[in-house]
Amino acid sequence: MKFTDGQWLAKPGHQLLHPLQVFDVQFDGAEMAVYAYTRPVEARGQTLDQGTITLRFTAEQADTVTVKVSHYEGMRKRGPEFTCAVDATLRPQFADGDDTCRFVSGRLAAVVTKNPFAVDYYYDGIRITGSVPRAQANIVNDRGEVFMREQLTLGVGEFVYGLGERFTAFQKNGQVVEMWNEDGGTASEIAYKSIPFYVTNENYGVFVRHPEKVSFEVASEQVERVQFSVPGQQLMYTVIGGGSMGQVIANYNKLTGRPALPPAWSFGLWLSTSFTTSYDEDTVTSFIDGMAQREIPLHVFHFDCFWMEACEWCNFEWDPKTFPDPRGMLGRLKEKGLKICVWINPYIAQKSPLFREAMEKRYLVEYPNGDVWQWDRWQAGMGLVDFTNPDACAWYQGKLRALLDMGVDCFKTDFGERIPTEVVWHDGSDPLKMHNFYTQLYNRCVFDLLLRERGQGEAVLFARSATAGGQQFPVHWGGDCWGTYESMAESLRGGLSLCLSGFGFWSHDMGGFEKTAPAHVYKRWAAFGLLSTHSRLHGSSSYRVPWLYDDEAVDVLRHFTRLRCTLMPYLWAQANLTAQTGVPMMRAMVMEFPDPACKYLDTQYMLGESLLVAPVFSERGRAEYYLPRGTWVNLLTGESREGGTYFQEDHDFFSLPLYIRPGSILPVGRNSREVVYDYSDGVTYHCTPPEDGRKAVCQLYTAGGQPDAFISVSRAGGRYTVELTGQRSEARVLLYGLGEPARVENAAIVGDDRGLMLAVQPFVGALTIEM
Repeated sequence: MKFTDGQWLAKPGHQLLHPLQVFDVQFDGAEMAVYAYTRPVEARGQTLDQGTITLRFTAEQADTVTVKVSHYEGMRKRGPEFTCAVDATLRPQFADGDDTCRFVSGRLAAVVTKNPFAVDYYYDGIRITGSVPRAQANIVNDRGEVFMREQLTLGVGEFVYGLGERFTAFQKNGQVVEMWNEDGGTASEIAYKSIPFYVTNENYGVFVRHPEKVSFEVASEQVERVQFSVPGQQLMYTVIGGGSMGQVIANYNKLTGRPALPPAWSFGLWLSTSFTTSYDEDTVTSFIDGMAQREIPLHVFHFDCFWMEACEWCNFEWDPKTFPDPRGMLGRLKEKGLKICVWINPYIAQKSPLFREAMEKRYLVEYPNGDVWQWDRWQAGMGLVDFTNPDACAWYQGKLRALLDMGVDCFKTDFGERIPTEVVWHDGSDPLKMHNFYTQLYNRCVFDLLLRERGQGEAVLFARSATAGGQQFPVHWGGDCWGTYESMAESLRGGLSLCLSGFGFWSHDMGGFEKTAPAHVYKRWAAFGLLSTHSRLHGSSSYRVPWLYDDEAVDVLRHFTRLRCTLMPYLWAQANLTAQTGVPMMRAMVMEFPDPACKYLDTQYMLGESLLVAPVFSERGRAEYYLPRGTWVNLLTGESREGGTYFQEDHDFFSLPLYIRPGSILPVGRNSREVVYDYSDGVTYHCTPPEDGRKAVCQLYTAGGQPDAFISVSRAGGRYTVELTGQRSEARVLLYGLGEPARVENAAIVGDDRGLMLAVQPFVGALTIEM
């Protein structure tokens, strides 16, 4: 929202109060309170008849500073509020001087200049951003509406990323971004997942602590600043420091909640019935058997909306006309080794037998007069489950528990975006705040049930909507995209933005949701989808089995699904790292590399620490991508390339730019059919040798998430040392670019034209290579 008319003037009818001059500072051991006049005071009488601004500085975690800016502090709190973890052992530091006062949390400091008022933020002594004089404001507009505003500075060449799953330009500079969840597809500025957190390439982040609508003017109203504003008399935000963008996101997730670790089976290929297609058990079985006959590994089958009877979503009952024996059917599918997912949403249609029950028990959101809120979009006369009511949550979970007992393994938690604001909530929550926050309660309700029923490490959702903290309930997918290259690219752009907003795992509808994609788009999207954190084939009005496209689509899907299975030792290691640290598994290039060219890249990404993926977005197969400095190795061909430049090349449907990062280790398994297996059994460690004096490391995990085999490769001059621990079977170590060694200890040399391949027996502590 804009409040000014150029650099100097306020919009007509707008009144702005700014903190201008600090007159008192207090510190109680945990909070620094700063009081500022909004008009200059040179004599005692000038303290009368003017407003003041109060700023309260606190810290919940090291390297974070939370600021609450208030004109009036007398408002009653109405939830919901974002839940943030507090480190009770943290002791912020404070210093007060004549001209400035200082509040320090870890390596992050907030320094307040008293006259004229300003705030500067420093990380390791280097200024990262700040609020200059007159940037903060309490504003009354020409309609009498009140807002609080902050503006934080941007430096030259500084770019802003994140703010949720945004399908607009990757860098948010120049954009107006509003935090207001809506169901708008992937081709507009509307977002399913609005996250009031941004991160910049100067290695800091800002989390605006308001669930309601937050308006961001990102280098737009003031091109040197990020402006954010909220209705009311108070504004609260947290500045988050870190030595890298990844560390900033890790610190943000330490504050708001780290992603849970999805089960290993969820990393396999998911196949859906699609949305409006006609299907029954015979149809489903034909798809599953068709995949098996064509030797395409399949791990999860998803039943979309019409597993329930039309016009009764949700009644949580299998449509008896289409599925007369659901328990038996699920048992037959599980005998084929599949996990089962079913679609749900938080709405109860008027025709559903559950509507009257929920209405009588007051489990549905109501108008102030007690009538149930209803509308006809999506489902006729539907109501909305009130997840602020604990009894409604238990009731809803009871319906889902019956499905789990029947053999269902997980749920696709669709919708949760278009939440009404003219209603009352059971717990008295502010309806404006609940619009975005509703999805948090919805997904938490379902995820908590899965945790209780299935246990830690087995809970997984396929969720569409989210707000800050939603990363705790993976996985999220990108919503309704089209079967085109443009939509494929915008989906990736949205996914990278979401991951830079603190989300660890992300997926999308391979082949596009709307429209039946041409076969060439489907094949390119299959490669992209199977090299994302999670992989699902799903569509709207047509099936997504590959043989309906062409014969080559079958071969392409088989090729990349099998590749994915062999990559599971690596993917699973990276998933565990994401759950432990909060660093996303799918990473924008700018997050990993300080290279100036990486600031702009949104058509390629790092999948974990060590694997660069550049999807192909053209029918002819032309790929354009950038490799940062160092020696990169193509995983598919073994070819080495020196980075620091762009490349253009053509790829067939069985190929794309897929490169191992310089100085890293990528473990590859030998099982090309399953995603749950012994990841250290027969593993080959693909190593791009580290620079002199450096070490590359790789930690494997069991399918249950326990640390397993560990390998490191270090270099000192012409001597390489490989250390292995916990290896229970023979492993192979492929060191790219190394020729015939002069001497190798404790390993056998195996011929390979890509580099030096070593066969290592179990329990060897270390081996050395002299070149």
